[in-house]
Amino acid sequence: MSAAAPEPIRIYVDADACPVKDEVFRVAGRYGLHVFVVSNSVLNLPREPWIERVIVGDGFDAADDWIAERVGPGAVVITADVPLASRCVKAGATALSPTGKAFTDASVGMALATRNLMQELREAGAITGGPKPFSRSDRSAFLGALDRAVVRLRRERGL
Repeated sequence: MSAAAPEPIRIYVDADACPVKDEVFRVAGRYGLHVFVVSNSVLNLPREPWIERVIVGDGFDAADDWIAERVGPGAVVITADVPLASRCVKAGATALSPTGKAFTDASVGMALATRNLMQELREAGAITGGPKPFSRSDRSAFLGALDRAVVRLRRERGL
C-alpha cells in the first residue's frame, strides 16, 4: 500500500492590511498554489480560479479564527498579527510577516512578548509613533522569503 499524498501547499493571507498581496499572487501563480485571501471586507482581487476570496464577519479576530482553524503542515500564512502567527506555527504551518520575517517556534514567543511590551508602552504614552513605513526592500525580502518557503515545502513533499 502506498502512503496517502500530502496535503497540497496552500497560502492563507490575513488580507485587510496586507501590503504584499500582489507578491503572494506572483509566487502562487508561478507554483500553481491555491490562495485564500481572508478579510472583513470586499477587496479588489485578480479573477483567477486559484485565488479564493473569503469574507468573514466583523467579529473580533474573525479572520484570524478562520485561518487558524484551517491551517496545518503545508500551509503558508501571511500575517503581521503575532498572535495569529503563533497559533499557525503551533498548528505546524509556516508563518511569514509582510517584511519576510519567518515566525518559528523559537521566535514567536519573543515576538509576542515584544508586541505586548510595545502595546503597554503605547498605552502609557511612552511611545507615540507607529511602525516604520513599508519599503521596497521589505517587499523584496518578503518575495524572497515566500519563494524559499514554498520551495522548502515542495521539496519536503517530494513535488
